[in-house]
Amino acid sequence: MKRKILKDLVQWKEKKGRKPLILNGVRQVGKTYILHEFGKKHFNNYHYINFEKDEKAIKIFDRALGPLNIINNLRLYLDRSIDASHDLVIFDEIQECPKALTSFKYFQEDMPELALCGAGSLIGVHLGESSFPVGKVDLLKMYPLTFDEFLQGTGDERYSEYLRNFTPKDTLSDLIHEEMWNRLKIYFVVGGLPEVVQKYAENKEDIYRAFQIVRQTQDTLINNYGADIAKHSGKENALYIERVWRSMASQLSRELNGAAPKFKFKDIIPGVTSYLRLMGPIDWLEKAGLAIKVPIIQSAQVPLSAYQKENFFKLFVFDVGILAALSRLSPTTIMDYDYGSYKGYFAENFIAEMLLAYGHSPFYCWREQTAEIEFLIDYSGNTIPIEVKSGRVTQSKSLRVFIQKYNPKYAIIMSAKNFSWDQQSKIYNYPLYLTPQIPTQSRRNTYGNTPPCL
Repeated sequence: MKRKILKDLVQWKEKKGRKPLILNGVRQVGKTYILHEFGKKHFNNYHYINFEKDEKAIKIFDRALGPLNIINNLRLYLDRSIDASHDLVIFDEIQECPKALTSFKYFQEDMPELALCGAGSLIGVHLGESSFPVGKVDLLKMYPLTFDEFLQGTGDERYSEYLRNFTPKDTLSDLIHEEMWNRLKIYFVVGGLPEVVQKYAENKEDIYRAFQIVRQTQDTLINNYGADIAKHSGKENALYIERVWRSMASQLSRELNGAAPKFKFKDIIPGVTSYLRLMGPIDWLEKAGLAIKVPIIQSAQVPLSAYQKENFFKLFVFDVGILAALSRLSPTTIMDYDYGSYKGYFAENFIAEMLLAYGHSPFYCWREQTAEIEFLIDYSGNTIPIEVKSGRVTQSKSLRVFIQKYNPKYAIIMSAKNFSWDQQSKIYNYPLYLTPQIPTQSRRNTYGNTPPCL
């Protein structure tokens, strides 16, 4: 499967003054696969060690952490030559060997010519500041396949290309819009975890069977995440973390209007009703990449971070397909989605995932009195509101309140409607699947008076 992160890895390789790289991301997101592909396609040789599977390799780092000493020991251990100037060295599941991560500091200082990558699923959970070589590494985070990558990975390259190349000068036909929506609903079922996407792609000619296999695979992965929680968090913590993890889907779906609500601490664990008791489990899930925490702020003045409260937030699931499985929503129910409001939280969860994957972190939810905007992002010093609608009705009293009070440079509505924009109103309507076109700080508008978000 083609992953856009491979381009980021190539850019890292070619960057002047590069540092050793840490690739982080939730388990089963494809880190190992992409590093192998990177090594095969862009180096003459690469050398791979998985510290979770190969505990003997950990002993190499019990000795001196000098780079030359480590490389010489690796040469003997792997029984092969390692060219520090031209080869790639990969340390996978590096959280299992904290000293290996500490050694990155010395590689950056004493052997900067070596292309060294470390990858891990639970780095943030296991390693504190004392173990992490702050300022001595480059960081890259990997997420589940985006909708664009999903299209490529399931044989819909033409739609993926159309999505990437769409500009405001184009007309999005109703036919293409409906085709995109049908595929987006499939993405809501399947999600973006590579193993699940592959199972769907291999069986999609019989969509009923494909969805059965997809859900079985998702259930297995959910159980595996539960096993990870039990293994890496301690017996008592594991119970709390597991209950918070399992409660996220039901919490998202509890509002009658379909919107994703503020996370509530009551009724998750008997007798626990406060954030202080659940702060640790929530923090664990966020560090492990299983949860997306979105602060709710009550003022949209800059800086937005100054108005967040530690105990006032929404909590989304890291992958919309896993959300579907945790919610026990049948694939048929999702595919029959007629843009009704009861699936509003699915749309919000999807947008939260895409915003993260396309580099918009941090982002916030805004509430003042009865008005609410699902997401606020910063673009070139401007606070941009993003209203999310699961249906085709895009009238928004909250957005009018926000515009009147804060006068943003422009505003975005993500919904089931086809693309449209009105320069006079400064409100741009995008179908949910056009999230990739929202600009990051590194992607400026080049279309003159057309919408800056494209």
